[in-house]
Parts: sequence; C-alpha cells; structure tokens
Amino acid sequence: MPYVSRRTLLKLAAGVPSAIAAPAIWTSQASAAAGRKAITAVMHSDLRILDPVFTTAYITRDHGYMVYDTLLGIDASFKVRPQMADWTISDDKLTYTFTLRDGLKWHDGPPVTAEDCVASLKRWGTVDGMAQKLAEFTASLEATGPTTIVLKLKEPYGLVLESIAKPSSYVAFMMPKRLAETPPGKQIAEQIGSGPFKFVQGEFQPGVKAVYEKNPDYVPRKEPPDWTSGGKVAKVDRIEWITMPDAQTAVNALQSGDIDFLELPPIDLLPVLEPNPDLTVAVLNKFGFQIEGRMNFLHPPFDNVKIRRAAFLALNQKDVLDATIGNPKYYEICGAYFACDTPLASDIGAETLIKGNGLAEAKKALAESGYDGTPVVIMIPGDNAILKSPPIVVAQRLRDAGFNVDAQVTDWQTVVSRRASMKPPKEGGWNMFFTFTGATEVMNPIVNGQIAANGKRAWFGWPEDAKLEQMRDAFARATSPEEQKKLAIDIQKEAYEQVIFIPLGQFRSPSAWRKSLTGVLEGPAPPVFWNVDKTE
Repeated sequence: MPYVSRRTLLKLAAGVPSAIAAPAIWTSQASAAAGRKAITAVMHSDLRILDPVFTTAYITRDHGYMVYDTLLGIDASFKVRPQMADWTISDDKLTYTFTLRDGLKWHDGPPVTAEDCVASLKRWGTVDGMAQKLAEFTASLEATGPTTIVLKLKEPYGLVLESIAKPSSYVAFMMPKRLAETPPGKQIAEQIGSGPFKFVQGEFQPGVKAVYEKNPDYVPRKEPPDWTSGGKVAKVDRIEWITMPDAQTAVNALQSGDIDFLELPPIDLLPVLEPNPDLTVAVLNKFGFQIEGRMNFLHPPFDNVKIRRAAFLALNQKDVLDATIGNPKYYEICGAYFACDTPLASDIGAETLIKGNGLAEAKKALAESGYDGTPVVIMIPGDNAILKSPPIVVAQRLRDAGFNVDAQVTDWQTVVSRRASMKPPKEGGWNMFFTFTGATEVMNPIVNGQIAANGKRAWFGWPEDAKLEQMRDAFARATSPEEQKKLAIDIQKEAYEQVIFIPLGQFRSPSAWRKSLTGVLEGPAPPVFWNVDKTE
C-alpha cells in the first residue's frame, strides 16, 4: 500500500470516529512495509458478537468462515461435498458414518477429534431449525473412534447431509469440545477453530476493526474451491475488517486504494464505482436475498393474530424495495415464502403485499381487533445500508393504519443482541425488527428457519403453531416433487394467515473491490477470503 497522507486520513475519517479509520490503515501500511500481503475490507456491519451459534447475524457467520471449518461443504450445483470429513451411508439409509481427513488441527495445536465434532454438532443442533428437524429423526450421534462419527436415524431422512452442509446461518462450524460444551445461550470464551485463518484477539476492537492472520498449519483439500467446498487456500498473510459507518467515506476509500474490498456499497452509489477502471463491481450471491419483517409473538400487541394480520395488510413490498434498493434492476417483487423463481414459489396469501392495496382493509381489521394503542417498538439499525430503510417505511405504513409506533434508532449490532431478548418492550425487548436472508436459505420449509413455529425453540419472535409444524414434518417425509409443492403451498397459506414472518421482496447486492485482488469467489455465503490473492 502506498504512503497514506494526513489529508487522506482526515478524508477517510470524515463522518466517522478517527479511531475507526486510522489505526486499521496504519497497520495495513505496516504489513505491506514488512513484505506481508494484507487485505483491508469494509464489511456490511462491524463485528461485535463472535460466537456463530449465538446469533444468525451474517457478520458473525462471515467471521465463522474465517476461523472455523465445516464437516461438509456445498458446491454451485447444490451438491454436498466433503470438507473436513468423508462419509458412507448404510444400505438401509439409517446409519451415516463420517471420517475426519488427515491434518486437521486446532489453532492452539491439538488435533481435531470426532468428540470435538460431535459436541459441535450437538450445540449447533439446539439452535438451528434445520438441525432441530434432523434431531427429531436421530436415534444417536456419537464418536466411535478418534476420527469417526456415527449418526443413526430412527427412520430414513433425506436431508441429513444437506443439514450439516447448509452454508449459512446457522452453520455447523466445528470447534473444540471444551468450547462446544458452552450452553448455546452463552457465548464461547475463545475463538479457536481449525480454519484457514486465525482470529487475532489482541487486535480486536469492537466497532473499529477485526484482524485475521493466515493459519500456517491449515491443510486445504486438493479440489478447487467451489462455494463452500473444495480447497480453502489462504493466499494472503493478513485480513483486516475495518468499520466505516459512512457509505460515502467507504466508497472514497475504495476508489483511492485505501481499502481493497467493500462488501455492500449502496445501490445509489454504484454509478460512481462502475466506471472506475481500477475496480470490479459484481454480484457474488447470484440468488440474492429476501427481506423479512419479524414480529414478537410473546408480547402485546402482536401476541394477537388479528393485530398481526392488520399490520400485515398495511404493508407492501414495492414501498420497501424502492426505499431500500431503489433500482428495479436489483430487486424483485414476489410473495413467495420460499424465494422467487424456485420450484416452490407461490404468491398465495400475499396478494395485498405485492399489489399494495391493503391499507383500507388494514384499518378496518385493526379497528375490529381490539387494539388498545399499545406502542409497537420497531428497531431501526441506522448504520446498516440495507436494513435501515425497511423499518422506517413499515413504521409509517403502520401509523397510516392506526398503530401507535415507537421507532427506536440504534445500530445493527445492538439489534442483533436485543432481538434475542424475550423481555417485554418496556424492559428492553421489542415488537418488530427486520433482516434479510440469502435466498438459498429459504428455498424449502425445512431449510427456511424463519418459518419454524415451535415456540421458544423457534427463531427470534418465537411463533408457535402446531398445525404449521405438522405440515413441515409432512414435508420432511414427502418424496415426490408434486407432494412437496402441494405441502409448500399449504404451509405458505398457513404462515401468511398467522403472520409467521413477512417477506418483503428480494434483492441482489453487488460488492466492489480493487482489481489488485484476484480469486474472489461467488457463493451463497459471500464474501469468503480464502483463494483471494493480492498484487501490489
């Protein structure tokens, strides 16, 4: 990296605390001066929560992929591939035997064992919706040797490998047994994995920067990288994630070469970046993301389905997408719970949502619901370029329908922490928040963790609907595409009637990086930084 002048540093720090911009750039400069390759990236959010089983936040998942490894991966054709382990399946489809490959070591030295992996799978299995469904079919899971894991089923289940290989939140990351035995509601005390990079705890400054260094002991697979499968080859010595909450500051830094990678440039600033011959602007996740609104089923007013329905009727996707993305080139209106343009896509139940004509009906429904004016506490993450707009739009639509709305502006990491609270809104809880999920994570009723309705075991919002859970169980046992399609439509209809969550459209978001970076990978959970090299 070239010399960074004081003027440049001041420009980068505009609108941002100086501690955010300057130290990361100086450390990158020092790495370059020492002959070490370093990549500086501005991610979609700053990193505060480090435990990938504690939250589904994508920034924590991204951190997980840097530090931890997975037993299985998935390629661009959605085929499950070996990563840490190979497997065999018994003839009766009831026993899956996984064998760890050679050369796996934890960052602090000891070898990875099957006991570590069993403990990791069990911890992951308590929080992930797809894992919970797998657990219902599981008779036993145990280590039968230092490198052998045996999973036995009560009856055949077709999504065993797909569950363990799922590429995004929650990911079945492997960690040492002593960490995996931490209760899921408590964060792990150390960041010790077996992945291609090591977390540099001593340089971690929440809200400022996170640093990773190449793991010299990591032995990658021989196959070429393909999504989360294949060889994870660390080609640079150091990667720094630095926080720049101001989008214009980050764009300026990318153009000047003071950062190398910008995960989430605002759509309205793409015309500034695209003509720059030194930059690549591309969509890494071709399937895109679904925006979702989540209500809290535990507390008034949304513990009442009639009030949830009134709120649902007040909303429409176009308003949200126009405010959030703006350019129709990058978004799609559709009512599908299971992602647009997929075999299970349907608009059943979403008519007002996609047509935007439900406000009058919402007012009538709210008047008949018994709503008493209880404030609706909506969390707005003001520092997240994508997620700050949906709650603002929805808050106004709810006010138009007659709701008393308390819109509370905070930052995304506070939302991520606060949404896990089951306390009443008056005690620091909430009524509604918004997120987005990769389309590959919502493509059927089992992988789609947001549609789970098993009460306090469900995702934040904790919906409970025994009928819906019975239909999801039937889908898990369905064998024909025709039967699956029928069940998916029935599930979607029930989910809309109960307002399990509100799909608010899909979008594709480009990333931007300096052309000095090569090997940037596409995938369902980008960005990953293995296979990425840097030329000066």
